[in-house]
Amino acid sequence: MKGKLTHVGVCVTDLARARSFYTEGLGFVEVSSLQVSGEPAASLLQIPGVDLEAVYLERDGVRIELLHYRKPGVIEVGAPRPMNEPGLTHFSFQVDDVEATAEKLTGLGGRSLPETRVEISGVGVVAMFVLDPDGTRIELVYAAGAV
Repeated sequence: MKGKLTHVGVCVTDLARARSFYTEGLGFVEVSSLQVSGEPAASLLQIPGVDLEAVYLERDGVRIELLHYRKPGVIEVGAPRPMNEPGLTHFSFQVDDVEATAEKLTGLGGRSLPETRVEISGVGVVAMFVLDPDGTRIELVYAAGAV
């Protein structure tokens, strides 16, 4: 197979909030956007009557697509997705301060999971999860000397 990975899609309930979370909180830059409705998108996405806006954000050569479904809306689950559920589990970011980054992301609509905080003594690694505004897990990792 020839080709390349182009992006990873993330469904969001509030596009402006998600855009702020990923740009202001995690340093992504908006590179493009599009609006689609009806066919052929409805067939491709298997969502009859679809009307959506997509925003593409990029950081470190990785592009994510924030998908906001105006119609038919989104299916809200409510609980964080379990790490052992098949499919995309999380995004991981190397940061210079786990707690400060978690606090900033919480201020942008995320939710800190302090019970996940671990510190590996002797190697200078600290890691913790936060959730984006829609429950997607974001792993924050500090590794001494790596940032």
